[in-house]
Amino acid sequence: MGIIRKFRQFFADIDESSIVSLGEGDTPMIFAPKVAGEIGFCGQLYFKYEGANPTGSFKDRGMTTAVSKSMGEESVEGFVCASTGNTGAAAAAYGAEARAPVWVLVPAGGIAEGKRVQILAYGAKIIEINGNFDACQDIVRRINGECSGIVVLNNTHPYRLPGQRTAAFEILDELGRAPDYHFIPVGNAGNITAYWMGYKEYSAYWSGCDISARMAKWGRRTPEGVRKLPRMMGYQAEGAAPIVRGYAIGNPKTIASAINIGNPARWKEAEEAVLESEGRFDMVSDEEIMRFHGLIAKLCPQAACEPSSAVSVAGLAKAIWRQEIENNEDTVVVCTLTGAWWKDQDVFKGKSRRRTKAVDPDFGIVVKLLK
Repeated sequence: MGIIRKFRQFFADIDESSIVSLGEGDTPMIFAPKVAGEIGFCGQLYFKYEGANPTGSFKDRGMTTAVSKSMGEESVEGFVCASTGNTGAAAAAYGAEARAPVWVLVPAGGIAEGKRVQILAYGAKIIEINGNFDACQDIVRRINGECSGIVVLNNTHPYRLPGQRTAAFEILDELGRAPDYHFIPVGNAGNITAYWMGYKEYSAYWSGCDISARMAKWGRRTPEGVRKLPRMMGYQAEGAAPIVRGYAIGNPKTIASAINIGNPARWKEAEEAVLESEGRFDMVSDEEIMRFHGLIAKLCPQAACEPSSAVSVAGLAKAIWRQEIENNEDTVVVCTLTGAWWKDQDVFKGKSRRRTKAVDPDFGIVVKLLK
């Protein structure tokens, strides 16, 4: 169905004939009690697993709305974006569906190979820039102002965040209430902004409609706690934590390549979301990211994710250790896992090379290894 058709009343200004969809949205809410137990969380922990989107990340939500709106209202000669991988893959896929050319500016050596392959497989052109993501972003900002017909699909596009906010809609529908805390990785800061936008808008919508009738239609319970908004808990990687540190970082560096951004485009809006929700910003180390990256895959295999996604769970563990959140059986926490594990396979390949060794085809040797 896709998010535009599912939440049609929120996208009334997108013409039906211009909708470009790959069936994004309706991603699973995965209950994760084993992970909760491992990190000492006593409440209910859920993963909003955005890796189940068509191109494997949350970017598809904003891309369907941005491309659909653009195709319906503009004379589009092509699309362009700056990317650390996920935005580029989504732009390439939706551009292909719209039959429009796509160019993706990436920092040279700065995106995972799996994402590079995706972009090329969908038929987009990659332009490598000798610089970081922020250098790529600066160029597309100029393109936005000086090149007519070429639509920029970064999260500054006015229809990117409205699409991404639908993940919050789905969480409220699924839980029947708002979580107490929402932990989320922060890179270019659009997603945390979008979730907060979604929580506020959808809760206001619920308060103005016949909730019982709507939920009965869907076979779900009435969301008694839907008017209570969550605290937004945004986490960055230590090597790429400009919002936490309070200044732009000229040369960000983290193993979580998807959030390796030194000057977020939605910095101000993200700060406002955290302030309004009475949440917080913090950062976690690459060591913590990789620890929880592995932990999620082992204890909740269906939620295996790319390293940047694990930032949300590493942040939750840190908040619990520091006693910064309520930790009782009634506390509900949602962690967004932004992308699937196969988006960044390099870290898995490294583990595989270290942990495997070829042996002779000898039954006795194999049995000995089994023991």
